[in-house]
Amino acid sequence: MSDWTNKLPEAASAYLEDRRLDEVECIVSDLPGIARGKAVPAKKFAKQSSFHLPDSIFYQTITGGWGEAAGDDGFIEKDMILKPDMSTATAAPWTGDWTLQVIHDAYNLNDEPIEFAPRNVLKRVVELYHKEGWEPIVAPEMEFFLVARNIDPAKEIEPMMGRSGRPAAARQAYSMTAVDEFGPVIDDIYDFAEAQGFEIDGITQEGGAGQLEINLMHGDPVKLADEVFYFKRLIREAALRHNCFATFMAKPIANEPGSAMHIHHSILDQSTAQNIFSGPQGGDTDAFFHFIGGMQKYLPAAIAVLAPYVNSYRRYVKDHAAPINLAWGRDNRTTGIRIPISGPSARRVENRIAGMDCNPYLGIAASLACGYLGMKNNIRPEAQFKGDAYEGEGDVPRVLGEALGLFDGAQELHEVLGPDFARVYSIVKRAEYDEFLQVISPWEREHLLLNV
Repeated sequence: MSDWTNKLPEAASAYLEDRRLDEVECIVSDLPGIARGKAVPAKKFAKQSSFHLPDSIFYQTITGGWGEAAGDDGFIEKDMILKPDMSTATAAPWTGDWTLQVIHDAYNLNDEPIEFAPRNVLKRVVELYHKEGWEPIVAPEMEFFLVARNIDPAKEIEPMMGRSGRPAAARQAYSMTAVDEFGPVIDDIYDFAEAQGFEIDGITQEGGAGQLEINLMHGDPVKLADEVFYFKRLIREAALRHNCFATFMAKPIANEPGSAMHIHHSILDQSTAQNIFSGPQGGDTDAFFHFIGGMQKYLPAAIAVLAPYVNSYRRYVKDHAAPINLAWGRDNRTTGIRIPISGPSARRVENRIAGMDCNPYLGIAASLACGYLGMKNNIRPEAQFKGDAYEGEGDVPRVLGEALGLFDGAQELHEVLGPDFARVYSIVKRAEYDEFLQVISPWEREHLLLNV
């Protein structure tokens, strides 16, 4: 084996033990979170320190179209330099040969990070925390549906067939019997995760038909975003082995709950490793309240990143396990910002706004950016909400166009995430939105064709 394989992470080394590596997938996340890149023979990877892809991969919409985001140079598809981060090397255990995946970082020809590459956006925000002596810690929760195979976009999405031969049932939250219905898929998810070196904190049945949640252990934001990025592919591959689809759409099935990526946040003092949300006597600190205040002030503008598609806004429905406002409360799942039960050392803030359809790098970056601005600007939150927050009025944007308008005007948020990222993101998302507006829906044909 060549020298580079001797320096692989433990799980990747274990996967390749007594086996010959055939191929390496060199990948980078685009704006939607799709893995783009090249698959190269292992011998070739051993000889290369980087590879090239055109910067246009970050201008591509979810439908394969293009946003006019190339800037002054025009759409000439300049090459980027993609450099491997070998700490991300992990197995691709569903492949027919012995394959590793390696996440790469994007640089321009001057060796500067590409500002609109999602992983670089998150790194930028984390570095701002580090400059303040803060170590951000996150723990994402991933919700998704296992659904019947659907190859006809005109057909409504249906729950998958369970082990019992019956379609997955809704409103069975936390049911172990419901989890057992998907046992073979879950077994493969665990096996793939183990081969890739990922630690799952738990799997539960959620309230939707065929809806599951996977919790990950808390840790470094970039590492956790890498894992969510990898997990989406892992889960899809496990589902395909059992004649079903895994979908991370925010709202795949009408009248069922949507799928969120709840993000738990805490912050450590880098010099003491103490949680800055808790004081010496265990009480709430100013930093804790300022973080919440920042979320309340800046999340409306960040929602275009946390809810990136027209479908995302179908999730924000009263009494459907999704927030409709930015109230904060302790142990209250009706509020958009929840403070879970914990001891002082584990005090954290849970952002319940993000959808599972968001790019994990960008969703975590945007959430951290809101809290960062709150702490930097000493923003106090509104009074804690007590009771059922669904009884109040919503203050979450209802459509993507409204959310993009708020995002475009949020200069402070742009400075944290990166002005060039904000420019490219807005252009690409508006191109997607414009394309959607050209589609006539079945609802319009049914109710408007002969009645207006």
